[in-house]
Amino acid sequence: MTSLSTLPQAASIRARVPITLERAAGRPAELVTFHGLPDALEHIACVLPHTPHAVPLVRLHSECLTGDVFGSARCDCGPQLDEALTALADEGGVLLYLRQEGRGIGLYNKLDTYVLQDQDIDTFRANRIIGRGEDERDYRAAAAMLRALGLTRIRLLTNNPDKVAQLRQCGIRVEAVLPTAVHLTPHNVRYLSAKATSGHTLALLKEASA
Repeated sequence: MTSLSTLPQAASIRARVPITLERAAGRPAELVTFHGLPDALEHIACVLPHTPHAVPLVRLHSECLTGDVFGSARCDCGPQLDEALTALADEGGVLLYLRQEGRGIGLYNKLDTYVLQDQDIDTFRANRIIGRGEDERDYRAAAAMLRALGLTRIRLLTNNPDKVAQLRQCGIRVEAVLPTAVHLTPHNVRYLSAKATSGHTLALLKEASA
């Protein structure tokens, strides 16, 4: 878990761009950009209309070019993105698309770890072997984005307790945690097993692989 020594700096909205999301049942949405995010990266919020005054559903989704765009079967990122968009199409809410490829180590480094994973080394140990942290993600930017959107009370769609803990440290009230499904395939079972061992709440993985 990342240790947060300071609360996120204030951020403001830069632009709101209306779009239609075919991956969310053709629902209207807004893409929102920001000024003043603490890590200066180009994170983006995808906001689907939700009931005013309700506690909105939120998904923090770390960018995964290989899974989200190319449909790589080595991880569960693409299916998790589709699952989140389906849920948001049903009830509205916010998806924060965070530029944190490879749990924060970057695309090229992530692909380097794939070479090691092909030698039966799990994803977290592979990160360490190339001199990076197991998980370098910092969610202060996510908290700043939520505050800029006027959201300090949320329901969070996640299996990752670190996301919950970091947002709470940043003053975001996570009032409910909704687990994502376990998108298990023969190609990603080792990856998901490593996530479960690292503390992700993937209890169903044990049943699915039994």
